[in-house]
Amino acid sequence: MSSSTVNPPAQHEHAEMSHRQIVEALVGILAALFVGMVSSTIVSNALPTIIADLDGSQRAYTWVVTSTLLAMTATVPIWGKLSDQFNKKLLLQLSIVIFVIGSSAAGASQNVGEMIGFRVIQGIGMGGITALAQTVIGAMIPPRQRGRYNGYLGSVMALATISGPLIGGVIVDSSLGWRWCFYVCVPLAVIALGLIQKTLHLEYRPRKASIDWAGATLIAGAVSAVLIWVSFAGDDFAWFSWQTAAFLGGALVVLAAAVVVERRAKEPVVPPSIISKRTTLLAVIASLAVGIAMFGGSVFLGQYFQVARSYSPTEAGLLTMPMMLGLMVSTTIVGRLIVSTGAYKRYIVGGVALLVVGFGLLATIDHTTSLVLIGFYMVLVGAGVGASMQNLVLAVQNTVDSTEIGTASGVIAFFRSLGGAVGVSVLGAILASHVGSLIASGLAGIGVDASAAASGGSTLDVKSLPAPVAEVVRAAYGDGTARIFLVAALVGVVGLIATFFIEEVALRKTVSMTPAATEAREEARA
Repeated sequence: MSSSTVNPPAQHEHAEMSHRQIVEALVGILAALFVGMVSSTIVSNALPTIIADLDGSQRAYTWVVTSTLLAMTATVPIWGKLSDQFNKKLLLQLSIVIFVIGSSAAGASQNVGEMIGFRVIQGIGMGGITALAQTVIGAMIPPRQRGRYNGYLGSVMALATISGPLIGGVIVDSSLGWRWCFYVCVPLAVIALGLIQKTLHLEYRPRKASIDWAGATLIAGAVSAVLIWVSFAGDDFAWFSWQTAAFLGGALVVLAAAVVVERRAKEPVVPPSIISKRTTLLAVIASLAVGIAMFGGSVFLGQYFQVARSYSPTEAGLLTMPMMLGLMVSTTIVGRLIVSTGAYKRYIVGGVALLVVGFGLLATIDHTTSLVLIGFYMVLVGAGVGASMQNLVLAVQNTVDSTEIGTASGVIAFFRSLGGAVGVSVLGAILASHVGSLIASGLAGIGVDASAAASGGSTLDVKSLPAPVAEVVRAAYGDGTARIFLVAALVGVVGLIATFFIEEVALRKTVSMTPAATEAREEARA
């Protein structure tokens, strides 16, 4: 093929868009992202009611969340790779359709098993929405100007995170019932589809597809083995046992096979050339910590307020607002500062530092801690997420050309989702084990047999328990929650150390790299 047939599309693809064109396109993109995020947050305060109604356990509570995160984690890099090869707009619309199917089915679930299975389908769609929203934004806007629009992105994420728990709480407390927490996302998704069809007109250059399905399957298998081990260890078998060795040993073998496949694949899902870069590798480590903050914080804080403090789902949603407000304000302010100064590393470091401090303070709470103090601690966590999350993506996107931006964005989103999945699973296991011990000792202290805790059903359905037992359960959840935040703070320290070594590269003012760099990359692919 001659250069005359190749260069024009590339020039058109990389043509700069006006501010008005970008804002119009962002309407549809952010609407899709809002739908995906609301689906997670709207369920957070409804989970205690859902699990109690379906007669589930603390393990089931964790896996209703983890199943979605696992599916999202496994598919994010695939969606990212596909976006470098196919029409980004159609892929985004496809991911929303899959999400709608999963949401509708989850709302009709009759038991915990069905709920977890349908949440997997929902997670596949969420993986596409998560990866493609950031990919499309990266393909439209130069890195130097992206901070300006990241403020819009952060505001929408904060709005979804704030409104989701409130909407979910109102739905659960109303005559509609918890199933509408899933159904309500359907009309919102249809609106998002219409907005994308009308406003998003992103050109692309088709090229021969080569999807690394083997690598994607192996990576998903390794992650699944670890999460399943965490879910069952401590209850069905000891943490230090042959079963643990089998799960972890198998995960390491599968992971090693994935590394071999990724090095040999023509189009690897997680390209070694990208992951081996200093900035990307360090951003990956930091993203794991941010993932734990995003998902672990919202999931278990909602449970804390409802189970330990006896608040309704609606009230729990209002009580988690400080964290979301901190995220929204932080993202907006930091985004504008990056545009004006061109510097981003200081805000990433500062953001992860706030995460560590916030989680460290949350590690001191119990079932009687002042709500004002808890609110302040949540503000710190939210501000930390807002200052670091999108800017970690920005730092990585700035190191690659627009032709690889989908893959690069997918890598960061993958590890952030992985952090969330592992975080929720590990923290949930720690909480279940610790709370179980506290309940047993508490019941022994009042002379009640431990089996009484389950006489009225799940321990998460506190209202059905006898009054003395209910008080023990509330105290156990209130005091036991602090331990998981301590673990999150320690993980955050690792992420903080990684951010110190991120190399700050001047943000370029064009969507793509220099023509020479782009041409070299295309020749290398050929």
